[in-house]
Amino acid sequence: MTMERRCPYSLDTTGRDIHAEAAMLRDQGPAVQVELPGGVMAWSLNSHSAIRKVLTDPRVTKSARNHWPAFVNGEIPPDWEMISWIAMDNMVTAYGKDHVRLRRLVGRAFTPRRAEAIRPRIVELVNELLDDLAATPPGQVVDLRARFAYPLPARLVADLIGMSEEARARTAKVIDMMVDTTVTPEQAQAVLAGWRSAMEELIAAKRQSPGEDITSDLIAARDEDGSRLSETELTDTIFAILGAGSETTINFFDNAITALLTHPEQRELVVSGKVSWEDVIEETLRVESPLAQLPLRYAVEDIEVDGVTIPKGDPILVNYSAVGRDPDLNGADADRFDVTREAKEHLSFGHGPHYCLGAGIARIVAGEGLSMLFERFPDMSLAVSPAELEPLPTFIMNGHRALPVRLTHPVPAGAGAA
Repeated sequence: MTMERRCPYSLDTTGRDIHAEAAMLRDQGPAVQVELPGGVMAWSLNSHSAIRKVLTDPRVTKSARNHWPAFVNGEIPPDWEMISWIAMDNMVTAYGKDHVRLRRLVGRAFTPRRAEAIRPRIVELVNELLDDLAATPPGQVVDLRARFAYPLPARLVADLIGMSEEARARTAKVIDMMVDTTVTPEQAQAVLAGWRSAMEELIAAKRQSPGEDITSDLIAARDEDGSRLSETELTDTIFAILGAGSETTINFFDNAITALLTHPEQRELVVSGKVSWEDVIEETLRVESPLAQLPLRYAVEDIEVDGVTIPKGDPILVNYSAVGRDPDLNGADADRFDVTREAKEHLSFGHGPHYCLGAGIARIVAGEGLSMLFERFPDMSLAVSPAELEPLPTFIMNGHRALPVRLTHPVPAGAGAA
């Protein structure tokens, strides 16, 4: 797709071609002003150099309530299309000491030891989903996003926070709407009310019947000493864990499976053991970051980004999906999927103080999920041409509406690919 430079440039809310859009904006400079839904202006960063600097700059914050004058002064209406992303009060949007305090509380649930302890549950969930897929008549088209990529991380994260399957399914609809950048102001208000209500119900249930889960742990910290965690922070932090832990991993599976099915020679390298699943994971994260652009950051004071001054209080939009494809970082063929390339540098888990706490769990889920899927269905194929895959209607996430594939006769569980 050819992207036309307009001034000011309005980001494509339908997400038709986020990579072409990022390349076009990168050519304009290290920081370019763009228009978000509702006519809100922000600085778009699309180069590795600019993004890496901003992610570690202490003069950049994610707290709208403290550092975005337009939000503080009421210029951003409560029904702004992207209100849920900035109205949250949790470790994702906290700044300074508040961020350290909240991250410390949540970080206990994501230590390497606890991540590894979750592996058996991950394998159990994968086997359940693969057994269900194995019952599909050979040659029948199935949506692998809906039948595998979506339920695996969604069910796992629901387990981690102690949410029932019924409640998770209801909340999933709200999360899907939240990442959709084509929503109306009325829908945006409903989304904000919807996820907060769902989290309040979960917290109330866990106060009545605590369990071995992150929600119960955070409630205990809140009820023992309210200065460690406010009620709003409790509600919004649990939602952040649910959303961040599921949506990004869903898109990762979608993109990794698509890449392997459209690059049969590389798929053969992997299933034959010539390259590792770790290579697949890192190359997918590099060339198809599951999170495209995460709203928003703000300049605490005037900052210079590679020669461009971003004024104090201005919002900043970081394009994670642009980093791995930056030719200055990964060469002239940076937009080509190649599991054999040596350098696979990306920032898909973030960088600096907001680096993803769940990265360890995400890599375990990715490795187990992909290896077991392709072992059980070694000859599955894409059921449409790659050009027919429809992108999600968003510039926030990077994935497809559906991933139709044809499954062949499955290899029996535990037998290994022939």
